[in-house]
Amino acid sequence: MAEKKKKSSESTAREAGSSTASLPFERPIQEYEERIAALEALALNTRLDISGEIKTLRARMEEKLRETYARLSAWERVTVARHPGRPITSDYVATLFEDFHELHGDRAFGDDPAIVTGFATMADRRFLVVGNRKGRTTKERLRCNFGCAHPEGYRKALRKMKLAEKLGLPIVSLINTPGAYPGIGAEERGQAMAIAENILAMVALRTPIVVIVIGEGGSGGALGIGVGDRVLMMEYAYYSVISPEGCAAILWKDAEKTPDAAEALKLTAPDLQKLGIIDRILPEPLGGAHRAPEAAMQAVRQGILDALDELAGIPLDELVAARIEKFRRISALPGRFPRLP
Repeated sequence: MAEKKKKSSESTAREAGSSTASLPFERPIQEYEERIAALEALALNTRLDISGEIKTLRARMEEKLRETYARLSAWERVTVARHPGRPITSDYVATLFEDFHELHGDRAFGDDPAIVTGFATMADRRFLVVGNRKGRTTKERLRCNFGCAHPEGYRKALRKMKLAEKLGLPIVSLINTPGAYPGIGAEERGQAMAIAENILAMVALRTPIVVIVIGEGGSGGALGIGVGDRVLMMEYAYYSVISPEGCAAILWKDAEKTPDAAEALKLTAPDLQKLGIIDRILPEPLGGAHRAPEAAMQAVRQGILDALDELAGIPLDELVAARIEKFRRISALPGRFPRLP
């Protein structure tokens, strides 16, 4: 089991490393990486001692990374959240969780691969995992609709969450979706109703719920498994009512306005923490999770364990009451809208 997890992490890291400089604002960093690679190849082929030069270049590259990531715009953060080398739900399941047993189907229509559910163990804590599944290869992504769930996916998630409540087990939800699947078939099968029913039911579930936005958090597609006692968010993830592209298309009918839309939406982790939408930001490695997937996943692991420990001693009546108040406060946005009755 340990060997399998190690190989999975290494595979993720290799794939991430192959495209670490694919983002436009990382081009200066890519130049440093290419120079370092050239010097390392020269040292290997000629046996010259140029370790000092390599060390100096690495230090400059790290400084450039710090400067670059310290001033990312909202839109640049969105591109980091979508990076193909970023850890996805399947990576977390394979690396962090022990004894994972996947549960399938909604007992009404079918099994939606865009949402994964199952029981797992981590550090002697047993819980239900619910997460958006995007897939890594092109074939997997097509099968999972790129993480866009159908109504049967949300109904599957709700059935499993109610089972966790019955068994007295907490729920850990990993969010990474651009949004719910918008196809005609999904709408005909009750997409909006399925999401609404999940939100209503999750508010009242009598078991601790920890939610982590690990990449994209798109609209109701995310919120359908995103109601929790603790909502955590990775440093370069985003969480929004609509994608920046969608917002730009609706408001300005101009794709070039996408960066402006991203800024206006206040979708970054620091913005959302200030607004009280999320409870905690989980730090990412220097240069984002795609540069050090294992370190990023360990930060999520610690965030989950800390949140579960915080919630473990709270009586269920208090837990549910606090959750209801939390989301009433978020929906009301004090100072801008009246408080809900």
